Amino acid sequence: MEVLEENISFQVDENGYYGQFGGAFVPEMLHPNVEELRTRYLDIMADPGFQAEFNGLLRHYVGRPTPLYLAKRLSEKFGTTIYLKREDLCHTGAHKVNNTIGQILLAQRLGKKRIVAETGAGQHGVATATVCALMGVECIVYMGELDIERQAPNVARMKMLGAEVRPATCGSKTLKDATNEAMRHWINNPADTHYIIGSVVGPHPYPDMVTRFQSVISAEMKTQLKEQTGNSNPDFVVACVGGGSNAAGAFYHYLDEPSVQLIAVEAAGQGVDSGHSAATTALGKPGVLHGSRTILMQTEDGQVVEPYSLSAGLDYPGIGPVHAHLFQTGRARFLSATDDEALKASFELARIEGIIPALETSHALAILDRIGAGKDDVVVAGYLYEVSLIGCQLSVIRFFNSLIQN
Repeated sequence: MEVLEENISFQVDENGYYGQFGGAFVPEMLHPNVEELRTRYLDIMADPGFQAEFNGLLRHYVGRPTPLYLAKRLSEKFGTTIYLKREDLCHTGAHKVNNTIGQILLAQRLGKKRIVAETGAGQHGVATATVCALMGVECIVYMGELDIERQAPNVARMKMLGAEVRPATCGSKTLKDATNEAMRHWINNPADTHYIIGSVVGPHPYPDMVTRFQSVISAEMKTQLKEQTGNSNPDFVVACVGGGSNAAGAFYHYLDEPSVQLIAVEAAGQGVDSGHSAATTALGKPGVLHGSRTILMQTEDGQVVEPYSLSAGLDYPGIGPVHAHLFQTGRARFLSATDDEALKASFELARIEGIIPALETSHALAILDRIGAGKDDVVVAGYLYEVSLIGCQLSVIRFFNSLIQN
């Protein structure tokens, strides 16, 4: 990691790069689709009619703005002031719908008739199926076979909404493999299909486009903090990172505010050096993954290393190029939490605040004692996901039962 330099840009450049990360590495058959997006997305998003429809749906359908909740008992425990951004109160139970609302409106303006998507924890799949049902558009969601088993409630929700859920049966049968299958489907159906990528990954312009749609999170945070504290800037913003859409949205309006410390938390799985981890910045190096140059876990000969996390939404071998840039420049500090640490944080928040977070969010909560926040500091953390029974995983249920019994 380099030392943060002055006057460095954290926005994507005209070639689709954040520093040395980004770009669009796609098969020739997809080039027309990606080029159409690249040349049109900013104009479409800036159109007053698009903005009116997008913001109207966020307010009246999604339920924004979501609350910024002062977690008093959690604050007392850590000796600082902690706010939780309640994205779990969005329609569908997570921040993912901010992006899917934007992308379905974009797809309509591009004349696309079918939507394909990937999902890990299932929240992006549910959000995609939801907006497709809303707009009457065919929806196909790819999901790792393992994730289908451990996220059964979300699979049921997608099917109820009318989506076709297709299993990815290769590799680790998780998010990476679902993304591979979704991209393969898009390659074979480029004319009438739009791929709604759920995170800040993939070829340009997806990382920037998804970040812009998710930036509603930090825009609301600034307004809400001003109302509650008199200052629109916190001292710390903490978010979990797999691909990193919620973190990108939460960081966006603070990127050029050096007084705000940005903390990204990855999944250490069974331990960073255990061989069963998804701590990309600790274990990875630059390379190309799913259409962009970023940091990813790979072997010496460039083969992708299978990630591991009990959290399906963080079970990914790379990070978005915007986060790779934030890591390399030192603008964001990257930490990691193990499965056990995240599980304990889940249980703790449930017991002291009456909020049961998903395992993804719990990774961010698990490191609050490591960020160096003092009694006069303000920390915004969480970007909570609906728990979805935490996938109904037996290991999780047994862990919670053991804590209750003790």
